[in-house]
Amino acid sequence: MSSIELTPSQKRILSALVNLHRQAEDAVKGEDIAGEVDRNPGTIRNQMQSLKALQLVEGVPGPKGGYKPTAGAYRALELDRMDQPADVELTRNGDAIEGINVDGIDLTSVHHPELCRAEISVQGSVRDFHEGDSVVVGPTPLSRLRVEGTLEGKDDTNDVLILTIDDMRAPVDG
Repeated sequence: MSSIELTPSQKRILSALVNLHRQAEDAVKGEDIAGEVDRNPGTIRNQMQSLKALQLVEGVPGPKGGYKPTAGAYRALELDRMDQPADVELTRNGDAIEGINVDGIDLTSVHHPELCRAEISVQGSVRDFHEGDSVVVGPTPLSRLRVEGTLEGKDDTNDVLILTIDDMRAPVDG
């Protein structure tokens, strides 16, 4: 099966739906998605029609209705749908952030120590993060890696935080 090419706007809306659905574990209202991506509800309804046609979203009728992502939505966003993902803690300016789980840590420039950066992919919205925030990721489940850095930028569409690494360590057994 070939992958579906989504527009940046569709990707953002679908990503917001997946994140909100993870938190609510129920149908998500269009208004909630609109608030998350800063668009009006009419725009969301129109986009949902095209996402339904692509079989990435299912509509849930009724007063408690809204939208739910299909398994295809997770594939289109290249997210693995884990029932019990390992929790990797993320703190911003010393406060643990609820409703966000770290998906991956990509060290983008380890060969250049003065410019050591990490891209932190998360499940959840990065909307409330701002440049200059102090961010700590980890420890990770297996290696117990812990990354401390300063937020340099973010990619709202793909829920990625870009950090300048201040400190990174994994405990040494022995």
